[in-house]
Amino acid sequence: MQRIQSEKSILDEPDSPLEVTLCLKYVLGQVSYSIPEEMAKGSVVGNIAHDLGLDLKRLKSGNARVYTGDGVEYIELNGERGLLLIKERIDREAICRQTTPCALHFQIILENPMEFYSVTVEIIDINDNPPTFEKSEVTFKISESAVIGGKFVLDRAIDLDVGKNGLQKYELKPTDNFVLKGDSQGSGTEKAEMILQKPLDREKEESISLVLTAFDGGDPQMSGTIRIFITVLDVNDNAPVFTQSTYTATVFENAPEGTVVTSVSASDADHGSNGRIKYSITNSLDQAHALFQIHEESGEIKLIGNIDYENARNYHINIRASDDGGLTDSCKVIVEVVDINDNKPTINIMSKSNMISEHSKPNTVVAMMNVQDPDSNENGKVHCFINDNTHLSIKSASNNFYSLVTDSDLDRERASEYNITVTCSDEGVPSLSSSVTLTLHISDVNDNAPVFERSSYEAYIVENNTPGLSIFTVKATDADWNQNARVSYILEDSSVNGVPVSSYVSVSADSGVIHAVRSFDYEQIKDFHFLVKAQDGGSPPLSSNVTVKIMIRDQNDNPPQVLYPVQTGGSLVAEMVPRSADVGYLVTKVVAVDVDSGQNAWLSYKLQKATDRALFEVGLQNGEIRTIRQVTDKDTVKQRLTVLVEDNGQPSRSATVVVNVAVADSFPEVLSEFTELTHDKEYNDNLTFYLVLALAVVSFLFITCLVVIISVKIYRWRQSRILYHSNLPVIPYYPPRYSDTLGTGTLPHVYNYEVCRTTDSRKSDCKFGRAGNQNVLIMDPSSTGTMQRIQSEKSILDEPDSPLEVRLTC
Repeated sequence: MQRIQSEKSILDEPDSPLEVTLCLKYVLGQVSYSIPEEMAKGSVVGNIAHDLGLDLKRLKSGNARVYTGDGVEYIELNGERGLLLIKERIDREAICRQTTPCALHFQIILENPMEFYSVTVEIIDINDNPPTFEKSEVTFKISESAVIGGKFVLDRAIDLDVGKNGLQKYELKPTDNFVLKGDSQGSGTEKAEMILQKPLDREKEESISLVLTAFDGGDPQMSGTIRIFITVLDVNDNAPVFTQSTYTATVFENAPEGTVVTSVSASDADHGSNGRIKYSITNSLDQAHALFQIHEESGEIKLIGNIDYENARNYHINIRASDDGGLTDSCKVIVEVVDINDNKPTINIMSKSNMISEHSKPNTVVAMMNVQDPDSNENGKVHCFINDNTHLSIKSASNNFYSLVTDSDLDRERASEYNITVTCSDEGVPSLSSSVTLTLHISDVNDNAPVFERSSYEAYIVENNTPGLSIFTVKATDADWNQNARVSYILEDSSVNGVPVSSYVSVSADSGVIHAVRSFDYEQIKDFHFLVKAQDGGSPPLSSNVTVKIMIRDQNDNPPQVLYPVQTGGSLVAEMVPRSADVGYLVTKVVAVDVDSGQNAWLSYKLQKATDRALFEVGLQNGEIRTIRQVTDKDTVKQRLTVLVEDNGQPSRSATVVVNVAVADSFPEVLSEFTELTHDKEYNDNLTFYLVLALAVVSFLFITCLVVIISVKIYRWRQSRILYHSNLPVIPYYPPRYSDTLGTGTLPHVYNYEVCRTTDSRKSDCKFGRAGNQNVLIMDPSSTGTMQRIQSEKSILDEPDSPLEVRLTC
């Protein structure tokens, strides 16, 4: 008999007994095929793309693949052609043994979106295994007194094929003394019994040789043989007889070795050695002789191996009882294996997503898994669940298949990832479980606009600032991540008094620092508003605005301006006071304004110089010039008043105005006096020339004296060096140090003072070099230590009653 060489040779024969059937079913996404075993690698099983109604592009984009769990992948998917091909040699006997029908079960997995389809491929048996005997020969000892019709059980042949390709019949040759009787003990378990049809005569034939041939029903037919050697004995006319033809027993799958399963018993009517029975296990399909052992004398059957319910649920043990005379009987022991819960559920991840968008809709599939528990009944029923607070749920897609899906909206800002623990447990007692942990990352979507720390901002800046000065910083945060959370600051277009706001301020795009573009003037603009936009880096970007108010703080940068009396360069304006004016007569009013604000614009008026201080006074707050005594005839007609207008800023600023007052009763008298004043002005111009000339001469003399003093100093220094080298002692001289000891004065540190005064300080002309900080103080001898700042050195020296002048060097 010959094995089929290829699928093609079978299919090309019109009368081939092997019939190949291709079945296509669409039952809830299921497809079934039927193929013969032993097909060549690369052979086509079926067009799965056509049968499932899928486009080849869908197979490519969905990364279609075959999922077999933990099993061997016998069939592969050709994604380019949409075909199922043979990947590995398929031997039906190795896969299913005697189980019929025999089928391969696997799934076709697709992604984006996730889908799977169940595929069943039935393996059709071909006649590729001949019947075989475990032994090549067997020996019987049969008494010559064996009665006609005596049965002799022969070793059965084993054919791994099934159906008509399996064992079909036996043939015994020669048939002079024995004939063959066939009997069935179940599906595919035929036994062969040799029946004595003619009495044996040891004197004629001491031994007999027979050949037992086993045939299957395949095409071509295959067979196997065993030689039977019979030794004829003398007188044993009773064969052993079992008490039952079939015994049943149960055993737990975790039973230890040495466990007694059951006992069999047979009896023999003979006595002596012809009645002594021995028990043995004959060959069986399920290799029971490797797991069970029978005591040859007691018939007790023990377990000698490990049995597993998941591998075999029952065992059929063929027991032979034989006496010393060679007579035998047989029985069958059926051992049922009792399942226990000894297998944890196995979780196989078929497909999973490591990251999904936070805007994924509910019921989005995250993972698909297959759960297997090889136990039976309640021990094999599995329930799966996941840990709480994951916004996910697990659903059963079909038998033993589960999908992990989202059950609510996701928010990356609340949870950026989930560690999902899937636990599957069976219903056994005690229950067994297994778990697997999946990590799911949530990808960010730009769904949060930047948020400012405040609803509005206010900032102050002092006028006359330096352009580019940092005013303050606005800050916004974005709850998104990475690029979506990168905030940029933009100055919104607007105008202030018709001028673009960008000419006033600028905003740093990265830091939000607001800089002044120009120097502000409080007198021109006191405050202004603008909008700053915070925009993230998402696509599309999100933004928010905030209002910023900048308020300019005033600085005392403007001196008072005298509005009245108006100072003119070419003509003289004088106020007339009649000689009959009483005390408090209003001569005129000095009107001045300061464009600054606040205390920087508070003005005070002082009479700085006057021809006759005893005649006039100036109102400190209102600038009104009034007489403080009765005007007399002795008062001169021409009165010149210098009024100082000073603000209250720090430092203060001031302005002076000259008021000419004419003390007269008639206008002609006033006109004559002021005409002479014009001539005096010409005289004063000539006097100015001579004063300038005198100043130049004095300067020349001063420089000459300075050169002489320096020369003398150098000469003395050289003399001191000579004295130093002559080892004469040198006593240094330090000028005295003076300090403000009153405690309430304005000088908190120690200072050096140089005092210069002539015998008549009113008429003396003292000139000093200014200190580095240009500060000159006047100390009134009648005061208790307070000092007042003067406006200029010239204004003090012009005063006839000027107090002591002190130079302060800090």
